[in-house]
Amino acid sequence: MITLKANQPTLRQAAQLTVEQAVQSGNYEQFLDVDASRNRHVCWIVRVVKDLADIDLDWRGLSAIIQVTRCGLRQESFFHEVHYYMSSLQTTAEKFGQGIRGHWGIENLLHWVKDVVFGEDQAPFAAFNAATNWSIVRNIAINIARHNGCRSLTKAKRFWAHDIPKILSFFE
Repeated sequence: MITLKANQPTLRQAAQLTVEQAVQSGNYEQFLDVDASRNRHVCWIVRVVKDLADIDLDWRGLSAIIQVTRCGLRQESFFHEVHYYMSSLQTTAEKFGQGIRGHWGIENLLHWVKDVVFGEDQAPFAAFNAATNWSIVRNIAINIARHNGCRSLTKAKRFWAHDIPKILSFFE
């Protein structure tokens, strides 16, 4: 599965048009999921179009265009996002939705933690090697914390920051 982003405007527009036409004709499959947890209410609408006659691009094996609409309330603010994907996989809208949410789980569990908790995007490293090395150190720290049952990396960072014997005990 490939995410269609703004840097692929022709393909993204073709996907959007294909989904719009399929919705008008009723020639699509849909899965709806609602998540009400952690002070947010999110509705996921997954639409899958398998009739791709109007996609005039050379993508061998392409069998589905997927549109994922996420909307709801997060911290009392309304949000609405639409994302497009293409896939060679032939499966149901529910399975596509589960796969895409699984990928978002990786984004939330790893990339968000690295950006927000460890400040990776604001790291003042100019040299490529330094940035790469510190990224590896952050990954090791995240993996050690998760391996030792930490659900909150913010708390782990706070509790272990000055406890060198505790940190060293993880390597035994």
